[in-house]
Amino acid sequence: MISLTSPIRTWAHRVPAGFKLLALSVLTVLLFRLDLTGLVLAALGVACLYLSGGLAFAAQGALHLRMLWPFLLLIALWHGVTGQIQAGAAIALRLLAALALANFVTMTSRLTDMIAVLTWLLAPLRRLGLSTRAVELAIAMVLRFTPMLVENGQRLAMSWRARSRRRPNWRIVMPMAALALDDADHVAEALRARGGILPDIHRRD
Repeated sequence: MISLTSPIRTWAHRVPAGFKLLALSVLTVLLFRLDLTGLVLAALGVACLYLSGGLAFAAQGALHLRMLWPFLLLIALWHGVTGQIQAGAAIALRLLAALALANFVTMTSRLTDMIAVLTWLLAPLRRLGLSTRAVELAIAMVLRFTPMLVENGQRLAMSWRARSRRRPNWRIVMPMAALALDDADHVAEALRARGGILPDIHRRD
């Protein structure tokens, strides 16, 4: 899931997060059972799903998905060279449709609602005496910080273009890693200041 909740309100915002996550799981599995024609129709269906939220919402969703194009291009080139064009098209369409569906769910669901669903799903583990707090926090942090990492990369690329005529390359990887480590350090300090993530019973020991 590569984005957070969209400020553009749509009908999908009113659908319970649990239902959307269940539908996402089922539809993603079904994508692996479709042939090329079915995948083309599925991709068109996902595009219509975005358009049902309005042009502004669809444009925002397309903007979030633009990071996929290098991977899709690489898949197309590889399968074109190996003479497996149909297989490459099927893989690209399946990847695009699955990630677009996941992006749609996160754009139309609040993070707190998705965490609530996860908490409910992990309830059997808590009854066995296992702490699920770390898992819930890890999922929340992935959903929250992935867009921030993308934004940091974009800022570094813009800084590079402001100082050089050459296109950004691998040299921005180290600054991006340093920013990610710095963010992780700040989050760790904030967690320690609030008592950490261990259950109360472990902290008393």
